[in-house]
Amino acid sequence: MNRKRRSVLHANVDLVPMIDIVFQLILFFLVSTTFAVLPGINLNLPDSSTAQANPSAGITITARSNGDLWFNKTMVTLEQLDENLSSFDTNGRERDKYPVNLEADSDVTNGTIVHIFDVLRKNGFSAVNLRTTEQK
Repeated sequence: MNRKRRSVLHANVDLVPMIDIVFQLILFFLVSTTFAVLPGINLNLPDSSTAQANPSAGITITARSNGDLWFNKTMVTLEQLDENLSSFDTNGRERDKYPVNLEADSDVTNGTIVHIFDVLRKNGFSAVNLRTTEQK
């Protein structure tokens, strides 16, 4: 008697293509996500009842109460700030309308802020925003 052998089907699910697609989706979302750029300098900003959020585009000058002065992310002296501002490229925009954000500790002296304003005006920058925190 001849018996037919039944072939047993083994169903296998190949997960490699699914893993490839999930990996590509993760990479796409990581690359296309924008991250908020937060300043790396800790400041005790003064309070203001009329504080408004300003865009962070433009130049950021930071003054700390210990005398440190920062031009964007570079620590500078007042003389170096003058040099950096004089050679700064505004990409064709007028200097008097180019935004400058001034961040200063609440303990920074008025004289330091006046010196910074003098350097800014000397180099043609007059659109200065003073960064503060909202008063509670």
